[in-house]
Amino acid sequence: MRPGSAVRWRRGRAGRWRRAVCAALVAGAVVVPLSGAAHRANAAEASRRAAAHGDRHRAAADRALAGPGRRLLAFDGRGAGLATEVLGDLAHAGRVAVLVPGSDTGLDTYGRFRAAALALHRQLAARAPAGTGTAVVAWLGYETPGTVSTSVATTGRAEAAAPKLRALVADLRRITAPGTGVALLCHSYGSVVCARAAEGLDVDDIALLGSPGTGTGTAAGLRTGARIWAARGGGDWVEHVPHLSAGLFGTTVGFGTDPVSPDFGARVFDAGDGGHSDYFDPGSRSLTNLVRIALGETSEVTHD
Repeated sequence: MRPGSAVRWRRGRAGRWRRAVCAALVAGAVVVPLSGAAHRANAAEASRRAAAHGDRHRAAADRALAGPGRRLLAFDGRGAGLATEVLGDLAHAGRVAVLVPGSDTGLDTYGRFRAAALALHRQLAARAPAGTGTAVVAWLGYETPGTVSTSVATTGRAEAAAPKLRALVADLRRITAPGTGVALLCHSYGSVVCARAAEGLDVDDIALLGSPGTGTGTAAGLRTGARIWAARGGGDWVEHVPHLSAGLFGTTVGFGTDPVSPDFGARVFDAGDGGHSDYFDPGSRSLTNLVRIALGETSEVTHD
């Protein structure tokens, strides 16, 4: 190769490398907004279809998700419905909390689930150290069981949901900066989902709230490097759920050891006197401790 040709080749190669880097940075910056716009469009269409079928409640729920200020990572209007929504700026967050809901959560009841996510995000943003961005992911990414159903007492829905939760965490790790702290806050049957997904999962903390059990006898049995937390409010009816587990017709009925018992081995924290749906109530001891966990302030968490 002649000297002049070599110089031009090196310059061309350097230019292509710079363009590739710029393209990757631009793609990373726009992929979430663009996908969010598409999901909002799907939610708007779902709202129109629900209205056409006379389902005003569902139409209103879908229409709210289609709002221009909403940041959706996923939306599926079929059946009870699925949605994944982000509060805050994932790309610049130093701390991310993922809410995993329990039974009877769908698009018809999504407003209640989102209210919990909003309360958490407000407290995270208020308490986070200066310069630390925060985000909350409200993950209605699986078909939750009904409270009054046979599926709520088995691991079937959780086993189907676990790969989806693992995929979400992998996506978050691709979007967020290296070293970002990620906490899973898992309510009721959602704690069974988190337990099924826990092995080797790249998260820092897993909190089990109002859990009927995990299907695993001990925290160590979850096979994760994450810190395992557990709490139950003083007025939570789940205290009276029998902590049994047995195989029946190819599935597991019941979820075994109580996560707040010493035998399980979790870090049990104070959740106050609230009921089963009160863990994210503004001003509650449970929300205060969940914020501390999500921010990595583990020494500040208060215990029973």
